[in-house]
Amino acid sequence: MAGTSMAAATPFDAIVLGAGGAGLMCAAVAGQRGRRVVVIDHRPEPGAKIVISGGGRCNFTNLEAAPDRYLSANPHFAKSALGRYSPHDFLDLVERHRIAWHEKTLGQLFCDGSARQIVRMLLDECDSGGVTLRLGEPIRDVSHADGTFRVATDGGTYAAPALVIATGGPSIPKLGATGFAYDLARQFGLKVVEPRPALVPLTLPGDEALFRSLSGVAVPVVARCGTAAFAEAALFTHRGLSGPAILQVSSYWRHGQEVAIDFLPGQAAGWLREAKRAQPNAPMRRILSTLLPQRLAETLAERIGGGEMIGALRDAALGEHEARLRDWRFRPNGTEGFAKAEVTVGGVATDGLNQRDLSARHLPGLHVIGEAVDVTGWLGGYNFQWAWASGWAAAQGI
Repeated sequence: MAGTSMAAATPFDAIVLGAGGAGLMCAAVAGQRGRRVVVIDHRPEPGAKIVISGGGRCNFTNLEAAPDRYLSANPHFAKSALGRYSPHDFLDLVERHRIAWHEKTLGQLFCDGSARQIVRMLLDECDSGGVTLRLGEPIRDVSHADGTFRVATDGGTYAAPALVIATGGPSIPKLGATGFAYDLARQFGLKVVEPRPALVPLTLPGDEALFRSLSGVAVPVVARCGTAAFAEAALFTHRGLSGPAILQVSSYWRHGQEVAIDFLPGQAAGWLREAKRAQPNAPMRRILSTLLPQRLAETLAERIGGGEMIGALRDAALGEHEARLRDWRFRPNGTEGFAKAEVTVGGVATDGLNQRDLSARHLPGLHVIGEAVDVTGWLGGYNFQWAWASGWAAAQGI
């Protein structure tokens, strides 16, 4: 990648590497600002992650997007871009293109129809800006000399004073995702925060095998890891734990840490003692099954040793069972990896980037945006909002 191609290069004002959400957004905005922009991607079709997102309907933003809902070594880095291009700005764009949408829980916005409408919208915006698309062209060489970036592909060589790295992270490799952005960033002197899978199912060791019999059971919980806590559904799988609450805490989880689950959020302290007074001859599993799926109730009752009639248990023991159900500890032995991760935590270090336009502090003209940067949002449209906002911000600096 470091070699310099001597082939005649087609001149542009900016070269955008990556035809995902961030790259297309950046190209469209820069093009509409009068810049000559080319977008290059090794895949033949643009917006692969957009197409599969939200069950095919694209959770394209979140009305609650704010910097405190993003993970980064510098928690303040995302403030500028997110503050200057808001969810309502993107929603205005969606509505201008007459794409019907709806709001689900927790501020999540989805297309009524297909996620492909968002891709089409971005392509139309690129077309309005006169953007050149070069899809299905693997990148062979990227270099920089005398204030000019040169990119050689199977289809030609391109030159520009600005280069935007928008090739994402390694999550979902079946869509063509790689660590290319990190290699390129290092080549140009930027540091990389260790990337790891995020928004990903957690796996459990063999001693938690009893819970594998619950595969397919879902239940509303509060899941916690460290100081992070999320009240959403958890799903038991044949390998461990998944569901929105687990995906959320997975972004914060590190090897060796425990994940705590409150299986009965909202239940007032002392509820088991009240159940004992009301139904002294009921076994624990029956009491739990009034509040939880039966299979889960039976498994939890077995684990806490409450198989006997609840009336035979002392109040102190019931208090201990309540505490266990409020703070059930799992120690995952891993995740399902980048293959199942929706996004990547870590990436190009923000301390080498200008937060206003995501340009490299030491190399004028180089920008890094989207998932390639060490900024990772919560589940629920936050990462798309970062893609739009970071792409928009970079376009202002081109």
